[in-house]
Formats: sequence, structure tokens, C-alpha cells
Amino acid sequence: MIRDERFYAFIVARTSRSRSRIRRISVHKRWLKASAVAATLVFCAALYGVYGIVQQGAHVRVREENERLHMENEKQRQQLDQLKNRVDAIEDASRRLSEISGVAPDEGEGTSPHGAGGPVMKLDDAEVAAVEARAAHLEESLRKYEAALRERARVPSIWPVEGELTDGFGTRRNPFGYASSEFHMGQDIATQRGTPVVAAADGIVSFAGQQSGYGNVVIVDHGNGITTRYGHLSKVEAVEGQEIKRGAELGQVGSTGRSTGPHLHYEVRISEEAVNPAGYLPSR
Repeated sequence: MIRDERFYAFIVARTSRSRSRIRRISVHKRWLKASAVAATLVFCAALYGVYGIVQQGAHVRVREENERLHMENEKQRQQLDQLKNRVDAIEDASRRLSEISGVAPDEGEGTSPHGAGGPVMKLDDAEVAAVEARAAHLEESLRKYEAALRERARVPSIWPVEGELTDGFGTRRNPFGYASSEFHMGQDIATQRGTPVVAAADGIVSFAGQQSGYGNVVIVDHGNGITTRYGHLSKVEAVEGQEIKRGAELGQVGSTGRSTGPHLHYEVRISEEAVNPAGYLPSR
């Protein structure tokens, strides 16, 4: 006996009141099963597609979040690099100012380039801002300190030449042997002819040449009404208008002008009024 594997469906079609016709449609069960399998596969494929779209969206969100975090980290890294550069600049400025002011830098532990360590401290935006504010404050303090040192550098504070102090500021006997007294407006420093004479402070050469009584003389304007004079030079090595740093050579000791022998006549004037130079000469 042959088993019928077909699936029958009957459809009644009405065409009028008097006549009707019945049509029989048969579908094989194998096709029905195949269709069900195909529909299941299509449904699974659609479900997988939806799952893939959802996963892709999640991946996109994760990638965008990673990019955002990367940008934030890069921004913070740049801020820290800038801060490090500022701190390095502050340290360099501090070291330079220490050298100018004659204060030796601290040589304690932690200065060796062969070792470094310590616990890690992660900085957030607020902490970075606080450190930047501190660095800005230090920079401002250093600028003020540097300005003060520049002003200090314009005040006579070193010996213009090494030698023996002879006639000082004030009344003295006439060095040419006359029985009279005279007022001496500077400090004489006796030393060998040709000894270099240097500027006692930063300034600008306002005069370099011969002047009555001084012989060859160099006058340096230090600003704020302060000037210094270096007289009786055998050789002048500065020119008018030249910017001079403290310790720069101006000429050589001689005995030109009103002089009895090789020495430097050193004057300090404030608003063109001579003052005692001894107060501007440091102890040896």
C-alpha cells in the first residue's frame, strides 16, 4: 500500500447562485517541511542580523568612548608636558638667579641623574590646574626677583681694580706738596700701571676720553641718577654709548691728568653729587 505524502487543501470558489466549483490544491509534505526550514533559517538569519547590528552599535559606542578618553588623556599629557617645561624653566631661572646673586644651589639628595622613584600620583584636571597656578605664582615671583637683581646689578658693588687704598673721600693735604688742603671727591686705589680696570656695575658708558684733572677717564651711567668715574687711565677700552656689564673691562691703570703716580681715581656720584665710594666697596 502506497502512503500518500501529499497535503491537500480545498478551496471553494463561488461564481454565481446556481453554479459553484470546487478546486483541489495539493502540496507535498516535503515542500512544506522545506518551506518551514527555510522560514526558520530566514528568521534566524534576520535575528542574527539584528544581533550583529546591535553589537556593531555597541562597538561603535565603545570606540567613540575610547577615542574620547584617548583625547582627554592626550590633552592631559600635553598639559603635563607644558607644566614640566614650565617647571624646568623655573628651575633653570632659579639656578641662574642663584649664580647671579652668589647663593649656592642646594646639593641635597635627589639630584643624581642615575636614579628616580616614588609613588605614582594621578592628577585630575583640578589638581593640574592647582599645580599650574602654583607654577604661575613661582614664575611671577621669579620675575620680580630677577627684576630686583637687575636693579641690584646697576648699583656699584665690586672693586674696580685690585690695589691699595690710599687717599680717600673728603679733605686731604695737597698731594703736590703745597701747604694747602683740598677736597678729594673719590677714592684712590694704587696699583701697577696697566692693571685692568672694570665696571663696578651694569650701565652705559656716557663719556670716554680726556677730561681736565682726570686725564683719561671713563664715566658709566648706571641709571637712577647713579654714575661712576674711573680716572687717570693709561688706556681707554670703552666707547661712548657702549652697554657695559659689571666686571667688564673699561681700561688700564695709568697716571694721566693731575696725578703723582699710577693709581685709579674712583668716584661714585648720585644726581651728580659725589658720595663716599668706600660704602660701595665690599670687604676683601
